[in-house]
Amino acid sequence: MHALENPKAGGLMKNTVRVERAIKDITQQQLADAIGVSRNTINSIESGKYVPSTVLALKIARYFEKSTDSIFQLDEND
Repeated sequence: MHALENPKAGGLMKNTVRVERAIKDITQQQLADAIGVSRNTINSIESGKYVPSTVLALKIARYFEKSTDSIFQLDEND
């Protein structure tokens, strides 16, 4: 999991996108194509440089057939 710093929210968010991709054995590009974003966006989410919008988080969760809160978790202090 990676901690994501969201300056607007002032908190941390962790995600398991890289793990979910590994389970499905897909590349960042394949995930990006499936949900309609760039590979750079997926890379930025995984590396903690970008916190996805609610819509994007829902698309990622739907793709992996998981709930959003199983993929994206707020830091315990938030």
